Amino acid sequence: MKVAFIGTHGVGKTTLCFELAAALKREGIHVDIVKEVARLSPLPINQKTSLEAQTWIFLTQMAEEIRASSQNDVLVCDRSVLDNYAYLMLACGRQPAIERFMHHWMKSYDLLFKVPYGGQLAADGVRDTDTFFAEAVDQLVDKLLAERSLPHERLEPGARPSWIARVKQVVLNHPKGQKRLI
Repeated sequence: MKVAFIGTHGVGKTTLCFELAAALKREGIHVDIVKEVARLSPLPINQKTSLEAQTWIFLTQMAEEIRASSQNDVLVCDRSVLDNYAYLMLACGRQPAIERFMHHWMKSYDLLFKVPYGGQLAADGVRDTDTFFAEAVDQLVDKLLAERSLPHERLEPGARPSWIARVKQVVLNHPKGQKRLI
C-alpha cells in the first residue's frame, strides 16, 4: 500500500508521515517513509527552481518510491509526484509529457491525504517562507486534483490534533490495509 500526504510546503506533511509510520509500526506493520526529495536537490528549489531541478525532483521521487515499496507493506510518502508537478508547473508552465507521466504515476498511490494550508510557514532553512508562493502551490495542487478527479481525503483545517487518528483509521480500513491485517 502506498500513502501520500500532499499539499504545499510547511503544512505538517513530514510530521504526519512520521506519526503514521509510528502508529502503523505499533500495529506490527512493516512501513517505510519516502522523505521529501527536494531537500536533496543539487539544483535550486523553491522560487529559484528550473525545469531541470524539478525534473530531477520528480524522477528522484519516483525512484525512491520504487526502492522503498519493494521492501515494505506500507509506504508513506512525504509528497506525491502531483505536488512535485505543481512546483514545476508554477515555475515553468505545463509540461505535457511530464504531466501525462505524472497522471499515470498517480495511479500507484492507494491513498492521498491533502494537508490544508493554514497561511503560516515556519522557517526551516530550506523551504521558502513566502506565503504567496506557498498558497500558489497549494492552489495548483487542488487544481490538479480537480482536473483529473483524483480521489483523496481532505484533512480539516483547525483539526490538527485529530488528523493522525483519522488517517490511521482510513489506512487500516482500506482494502489493502484490511488484507494486511488478516
